[in-house]
Amino acid sequence: MTRRVLGRLAAVAISLIAVVAALTVATGDGLAQGSAAQANYAPVNTAPPVVSGSAQLGQTLTATTGTWTYQTTPTYTFQWQRCDVNGNTCSAIAGATATTYVVQAADSGSTLRALVTAQNADGTTSAASAQTAVVGGTAPASTALPVITGTAQAGQTLTTSNGTFTSSTTPTYAYEWLRCDANGATCIVVSGATTATYAVQAADVGATLRAEVTATTTGGSTSATSVQTAVVTVATATTGAINAAEVTLPNRLVISTVSFQPRRVTNRGQILARFHVTDSNGRPVSGALVYAIGLPYAWARSSGEVATGTDGWASIEIRPTRALPLGRGHSLVFFVRARVQGQNLLAGSSVRRLVQITTG
Repeated sequence: MTRRVLGRLAAVAISLIAVVAALTVATGDGLAQGSAAQANYAPVNTAPPVVSGSAQLGQTLTATTGTWTYQTTPTYTFQWQRCDVNGNTCSAIAGATATTYVVQAADSGSTLRALVTAQNADGTTSAASAQTAVVGGTAPASTALPVITGTAQAGQTLTTSNGTFTSSTTPTYAYEWLRCDANGATCIVVSGATTATYAVQAADVGATLRAEVTATTTGGSTSATSVQTAVVTVATATTGAINAAEVTLPNRLVISTVSFQPRRVTNRGQILARFHVTDSNGRPVSGALVYAIGLPYAWARSSGEVATGTDGWASIEIRPTRALPLGRGHSLVFFVRARVQGQNLLAGSSVRRLVQITTG
């Protein structure tokens, strides 16, 4: 072989070695770069989670995972957050780590969102949903007034409906009864009348009554008032006495009639005071205990408690003292109480009344 041929072969060999070396370097760099990229390929969120459901007390919200790209399939965890009305200043709700969340009373006035975390072998990434509407929404709206049923008569029981309210959640209801003038105006609240039923009292005679119903949800409260009743009338008297033990609330004792003999005090002789006791329905009450005492105490003395007879009447002897002035312009006042034996003196079906007899 000539020197020229050998020289050419050597040149070709050197070129081949250079090409192989270049390919090796290029391939090695590419593998290194590819491995680094794969190691840093944590999940990437391409669409945020979405919360569905009504942001109202007791309602259930549901969150999706959102959309992610990844090299290795991730696992997802959830954390519900409570935020201000603008969806800022969010804080984690303890224990709320499921895909669903039941809205609580503590969420009222806030917004809610779901924070979803995707994790695989390459890393961890989180994405938050948009905030919900403010929890609670608006107050109930009245669409039909409450309606009162029953007879507007002393001793009878009236009942009010709730009326109709529209709201996103079921409201709770509170009641007040109002005593108004004959035209349904100038109303005042009847103390203690806070249920859907009301036992008409002797004090209501000549007035009308209304019921005010208040509906409340987490969004607020709204009140609606019924149309007034007819003017309240006195109880219709019925025949036949009843025993005092039968008079229980809402029925009450009533000192319906008072008489004195003599009708005017001109001396310090004995006075016979008679008291007629009925129930709220006008029936005479037998066995009611009646007590009377003069005011001031030093002006008169009376016998003790006396039970009413089968006709509902009780008679009490009054003896004026020397301290009683007999001149014209004076009056002897009595505090009178009728009660049912065994009931509380200041409660139950008892009744109290002030009466007087003039002197001179």
